[in-house]
Amino acid sequence: MSPRTAQTSAPVLDTLAERWSPRAFDADHSFPEGALRGIFEAARWAPSANNSQPWRFILARRGTEHFTAIEETLAGFNRMWAGSAGALVVNVAEVANAEGNPQPWAEYDLGQAVAHLTVQAHAEGFHVHQMGGFDRDAIRAAFNLDARFEPVSVMVIGAIGDAEQLPEPLRERELAPRTRIVLEDLFIARD
Repeated sequence: MSPRTAQTSAPVLDTLAERWSPRAFDADHSFPEGALRGIFEAARWAPSANNSQPWRFILARRGTEHFTAIEETLAGFNRMWAGSAGALVVNVAEVANAEGNPQPWAEYDLGQAVAHLTVQAHAEGFHVHQMGGFDRDAIRAAFNLDARFEPVSVMVIGAIGDAEQLPEPLRERELAPRTRIVLEDLFIARD
């Protein structure tokens, strides 16, 4: 068992217990064309309300114009480390369908798709770190997104790197023990 494996209060799948969100990524690792197909296939098969599948992605591998465009929208703290990953992905919710009808569950369903993707990525030996610190309007402009598409988060995907390469305080956060609130505190009510 890795020192990063979650100490759970009930048994969970190994892939879930071992999954974590690093900031240290291997800058020498790259994804060839098609290497990420399996993780997006996992996202494709996530459940969604009315089978609407209201998730879309902008995938950019390091070294491309799209990668640079996404990286430039990241908040300063995230920009310090995210550029060493093999890929950046913008997670986009289709908040209205092609006919203009609202899809109020779109962000929830996108979250499910991203969760499936994250677990599949870990099972394939990669790590994912999700970020909310980015400029949504800049993403919208850079990729000419229609108003019915809402950028929700950005993911970093890659092979794990050495925490020692990170500046403080990122290194300290990378090496800190994993913690979660206790299971019982998750419930507002339960019988």
